[in-house]
Amino acid sequence: MSHLVSCQSISKAFGAQELFSGITIGFSRGERLGLIGPNGAGKSTLMKILCGIEAPDSGKVFVTKGVRLGYLAQEDDLDDAQTVEECLVQAAAGASAGKDAWEEAYAEARRAAGMCGFLDPGRRVGDLSGGWRKRLAVGRALAAAPDLLMMDEPTNHLDMEGVLWLENILRSARFAFVVISHDRVFLNNVTNRMVELSRRYPGGYLRVEGSYQELVRRKKELLDAQEKTQASLANKLRRELEWLARGPKARTGKARFRVHEAGRLRRNVEALRERNAHGGKIGVAFTATERKTKKLVTVRGVGKTYDGRPVFTGLDLTLAPSTCVGILGNNGSGKTTLMHILAGRVAPDQGTVKYADGLKIALFDQKRQDLDQEQTLRRALAPDGDSIVYQGRGVHVVGWAKRFLFRPDQLDMPVARLSGGEQARILLANLMRLEVDVLLLDEPTNDLDIPSLDVLAEGLEAFPGAVVLVSHDRFLLGRLADYVIGLDGRGGWGRYADAAQWLAAMKESGKKGGGKAGSGAGRKDKARRKKLTLGEELELAGMEEAIAGAEEALAAKEREMERPDVRTDADRLAACWEEVRRRRDEVERLYARWEELEDKASGTGAG
Repeated sequence: MSHLVSCQSISKAFGAQELFSGITIGFSRGERLGLIGPNGAGKSTLMKILCGIEAPDSGKVFVTKGVRLGYLAQEDDLDDAQTVEECLVQAAAGASAGKDAWEEAYAEARRAAGMCGFLDPGRRVGDLSGGWRKRLAVGRALAAAPDLLMMDEPTNHLDMEGVLWLENILRSARFAFVVISHDRVFLNNVTNRMVELSRRYPGGYLRVEGSYQELVRRKKELLDAQEKTQASLANKLRRELEWLARGPKARTGKARFRVHEAGRLRRNVEALRERNAHGGKIGVAFTATERKTKKLVTVRGVGKTYDGRPVFTGLDLTLAPSTCVGILGNNGSGKTTLMHILAGRVAPDQGTVKYADGLKIALFDQKRQDLDQEQTLRRALAPDGDSIVYQGRGVHVVGWAKRFLFRPDQLDMPVARLSGGEQARILLANLMRLEVDVLLLDEPTNDLDIPSLDVLAEGLEAFPGAVVLVSHDRFLLGRLADYVIGLDGRGGWGRYADAAQWLAAMKESGKKGGGKAGSGAGRKDKARRKKLTLGEELELAGMEEAIAGAEEALAAKEREMERPDVRTDADRLAACWEEVRRRRDEVERLYARWEELEDKASGTGAG
């Protein structure tokens, strides 16, 4: 299969820190690939090298002639002085050709503006919120008509509605794409291949055909096998060294090849030991007080208004020990405002917030305003000296930094030079040192890698106090939140079992999907209701049964693939795997068809 872009044996290092070495990989037409890896593995750098933005230290990059590459950076470089339309026209003009290029560019810009939800293309870019800037950045990348679009954390700054909007675009995309993301639900919904970049793997990465879940399964198999191989080779090396260490009588019969074999074994064991050593996790264990109070924070009838617009009104909430409340809402709906009210930093316009006596609250601010960018990492982690107090014990700053995967040579670096994930880890480290009753976490998952997200979830599950979590990470909310509070940004709010129920309620009420920049509150969908044909009604009625049957058939084939007699027969295993893939595709097709019929029945389908 010909590649749109590929690289051969590329390596990259920054100073003494090597990101990756000897990477050889290619991306083809039809690519829908998710790229993940631990913070510092070099995902963003690899993407920039493939796009020609940075140069590798060694190796080569090959781009097929005529292929148009697109790149969507984590942070946009939009011109604040331009209008939305000017920004999109400029991008589209570069992809147009011929005498009608500008006319084509304006037509493409109008189409992109509508796709992104901009009702007023004349709005100035500098007036857009973070979420709408991200939408515009996506629209600009698409207006350039790429054959392969490289996207680095495209869900950053998007609210839940924006993430779903992006998912819909990518699911129907005609272009190939590679996306860096730590949002597991998003990855499962838009990709059909996964690559994890890590020095734990031979060649520096693991590539898997299938979803993120399939990568998790294959990764466990590979790493378990790799650790067993290391142990086996280490035992064999020990026996060889013992033989080589025998007395002179035995030494006279030694074969030269056994000396070479021992050297080869030693090199293999060292290589495996080095690979298996890459995989550290941050150690998150939040410290709570011993408070036994049943009601930590009681919120009654709280409301807040900005510029005459009610953000939320009449909100009631009780925070108790060992509970986690998720906060959901689109950008501008008041999520961060509510967190600041709970923290006592902002006063409500109506209602009361009552705190238990002597209550201790900690707030994780998504804007990271509590971090001094000029401060060194050493001072950010240990402000008062070379040690900190954690759970009543002194810990040296070097050991504390290591716990959060910082190297000793980074301690004297300014915070500004650290990555977003590393800065997030500083804030988590500082939260851990505090004895608190309530943790208020405003988008704590931004920039954290998946292993760190898992450890964060484990730490929050074990925290005996109350947690309030603002996040659009559906996986994390599903794991942690006892229930969610959904804000509609128009003064309304509701209590829901989970994110899926909130999304369904927003869809049903017509409040989800308004999402147009500058749209009025409560705007209704006026699309013509489309009726199902008799055949479609019968198909919809039997869809649940059809899906259940398809899932049962898939599960049976997956169980067959795990049988020892199949796993040890390469041909049967390959045939079984192909059948599993086919049945998974059928399950996904049925779910997509079910959603299509439901949308058509409710009048929300495309007209």
